[in-house]
Amino acid sequence: MSATEPSGKHEASTSFGFDGLARRRGSIRSFHLFLLAGLLLSPCTGFAAEPATKTSKPQAAVTPSAAALAEYRQKLEEYTAAQQKYEEAAGAYWSLIATKRRARIAKRRNNAAVLIDDYVLTQPPVFTGPPKPIDPSAPTEEAPPKPYVPVVADFLQSAETYFKFVPQRPQTEIEYKRAYAKLAADAGLTKEQVVRIYGFEAGGTGTYDVQAGLEHPTPGAQAITTALGYNQLLSTNSVELMAEKGDQFIQSLRLKAAGLSAEAKKTLESKIAVLRRMVDFCRTVPDAWREHEKLANTPQGLGIHALNLDLDVGPLMQVQKLLDSVMFARKQGYNAPLTAAELEMMNLTGDGNGIDMITMPPAMRDQVPTSNFFQRTGYGHNPVAIRNNVVAKLLTATDTVMDREIKLQGAKDLAAAF
Repeated sequence: MSATEPSGKHEASTSFGFDGLARRRGSIRSFHLFLLAGLLLSPCTGFAAEPATKTSKPQAAVTPSAAALAEYRQKLEEYTAAQQKYEEAAGAYWSLIATKRRARIAKRRNNAAVLIDDYVLTQPPVFTGPPKPIDPSAPTEEAPPKPYVPVVADFLQSAETYFKFVPQRPQTEIEYKRAYAKLAADAGLTKEQVVRIYGFEAGGTGTYDVQAGLEHPTPGAQAITTALGYNQLLSTNSVELMAEKGDQFIQSLRLKAAGLSAEAKKTLESKIAVLRRMVDFCRTVPDAWREHEKLANTPQGLGIHALNLDLDVGPLMQVQKLLDSVMFARKQGYNAPLTAAELEMMNLTGDGNGIDMITMPPAMRDQVPTSNFFQRTGYGHNPVAIRNNVVAKLLTATDTVMDREIKLQGAKDLAAAF
């Protein structure tokens, strides 16, 4: 799920973030495509009204001329030879990327210094051969539809069906922003971190229920991942947060309930009971990203994601995602204040990959290719990662997006809520 080869719990969190980079919204979402490449989740079963795939209808085969077939075979031979040469080089390159990544993880585990030679310093091989020719005798097929990605209506349906839970939605957007800002400030996150990350993730105007791909009500708009809310948590993030921090969330709600009137306290205690069942469900699998991802892609798992829409629980989850990255950095011995761009690297690429980037000296950032933090497939589908092909450029590009998006009204409102 992460942008890089998973090598531990914190190597594969979020969104690829950058391994799917599938969150887009105009230019900012094109940028996220490189950060999140690979996050496009497999379709969930349980929503029969939205088929994940359809069978393409092949058209009748044609009989090409002998000359056309001969030309095709010659081009195919040239393409195959070029592709084989490229694969040999690319395979060796990405194998070295993975080997050096594992070595860096081992070094950090042993408190050894990571040096410039611990990274691959060349850029990935690029295929320069001819395009793959089209077989003139093969029948043509319609392009298959894109896989269906569950949306807010699905999350709500699952939450009510499997947990009898209906989120308490805020009456206004400002109400949610105020709850989020208060929790973030209490947790020690700065206004700059929170507002700039909101601008980057939610585009500077996103609402608490904004989903990747549906930021604007344009005809034909489709969700591209389950990424939801101010920090664009994936359904897998929601399951993982409940599994790992569920007791903490419940305690927070209990403290809140203690100061309420009898009727309001009863309502919140009912919510706490539901949350307890959700937490127990999220702990039915081992505490590992891939296991949480599988669970999140079940109908019951989608119901967990609806917690982001709840005024009491959603802000807790959105704040905790960022706080976990801050705490991870501290555990790794990085105690300097994280800039918003640095924290975003951890939020999007996973804590392990993010700390790998932000702990390197500035001089190394200008030399180390971004490919060091990706899997081959994720990197290849992300033109922004390729264009911003060293760490320094990637951080600069992130800051540029933030600089633009924080000028929009949603970001201004969040800053004021702080």
